[in-house]
Amino acid sequence: MRLRINRIVASVLVSIGVLSVPADAAVSPARNFSKKFKIVLTVVQEKCMACHTRNFNLPFYSRIPGIKEIIEKDYRDGLRALNLTGEFAFNKPLPGTISEAALAKMEWVIQNDTMPPAKFAVVHWGSRLKDGEKKTILEWVGLVRARYYATGTASPKMAREPLQPLPESVPVNFPKVDLGKKLFEDKRLSGDNTVACVGCHAHEKAGTDNRRFSEGVRGQTGIVNAPSVYNALFNIRQFWDGRAADLQEQAGGPPFNPVEMDSVDWDQIIAKLAADDALTGEFEAVYPDGWSGKNITDAIAEYEKILLTPDSRFDRWLRGKGYALTPEERSGYERFKAYRCATCHVGKAIGGQSFEYMDLKRDYFADRGSPLDSDIGLKGFTGKNEDLHKFKVPSLRNVELTWPYFHDGTVATLDEAVRLMGIYLSGIDVPDVDRKRIVAFLRTLTGEYRGRALRGSPVEN
Repeated sequence: MRLRINRIVASVLVSIGVLSVPADAAVSPARNFSKKFKIVLTVVQEKCMACHTRNFNLPFYSRIPGIKEIIEKDYRDGLRALNLTGEFAFNKPLPGTISEAALAKMEWVIQNDTMPPAKFAVVHWGSRLKDGEKKTILEWVGLVRARYYATGTASPKMAREPLQPLPESVPVNFPKVDLGKKLFEDKRLSGDNTVACVGCHAHEKAGTDNRRFSEGVRGQTGIVNAPSVYNALFNIRQFWDGRAADLQEQAGGPPFNPVEMDSVDWDQIIAKLAADDALTGEFEAVYPDGWSGKNITDAIAEYEKILLTPDSRFDRWLRGKGYALTPEERSGYERFKAYRCATCHVGKAIGGQSFEYMDLKRDYFADRGSPLDSDIGLKGFTGKNEDLHKFKVPSLRNVELTWPYFHDGTVATLDEAVRLMGIYLSGIDVPDVDRKRIVAFLRTLTGEYRGRALRGSPVEN
């Protein structure tokens, strides 16, 4: 009977997209789940899904006046904080796992005993996790993280940390890389031959332009801050609103944006590039089928794969070199985790793994004023009202060099960025002393490019 129940639980979670079943478990999933994993499945089904999945059958008492309003608010807040139903919408599911951000959130709420909220537990009898359940889930989170998300370079002690070292390199096709670099820096991709990709993603500015909004053709400016191109390979999707699935699709966007590069079509671009005999010869040696938009963006994407910045001081510390960080910086990392920063800024890129609400705890947009078209966030791509004000979490790699901050480019310092994130994402007014420590930690995330210090100007505070 117990085996049958576990099978049902597993089947429900798989069917709604919360979890995926390993290929070798297709015939009989329950048989291959570890004891810990079975417990996790049961706990998620019984104590998490009501507030963290869509279209779940609420308990009978959810219709009682007075209680009904409380439960509906809990449900809305729960979905905004962590929507398990859509957890894999923009991510390729790994066998038996959920995303890094979801793992980190589960870990944090258990470690800090914040779920379920006290008022929720009063109404929802039996919703509190037992000590044994907490222990099992935390062990499971660590095992999943170490098995599926660890980069393999952290010391054994650090293998289960929510943040991981960057890999030194990834496999690439070097002839494509060389060609992609030339195209990335070629102004002929723009309609009037004045703007190249590198103009908004400058190597001497850590892959950004350090402007609130980038300048495109004819001196026009955009409506969203340009993120760094470094380490972009590790994003689950590209752009703040996730409208590009990968680096190749992203590379095909700016050339036809009327503000950025304003080309008419690929035929216009190719006519200019094909007139360059030397470049054409090199291109056809790599792509025998010749010039095409698909091949151009493929080459640019291949080049962007090598734009990695490993070997930051934090990476060295994760690899076991304890002296790489000062006591203040180590304290800053602990504060970074304590204030929930590491529930969104996770993994080797320290971000880029989920889409989160900018107004989770308080209305950032009302407080800031001056509405922007880019404020719509993920909704601009999906068209769903539930995605309004939701943005891809930016990577914090090299963050001291990639100012200004946020999608709207309104924040000039790391201290202010930490303060505002505390208020609007964590619901906490982070004290000055903790902000100072966190900023000290953030400065340890600056890495190297091809063995040399990444170029850029560090923000003052």
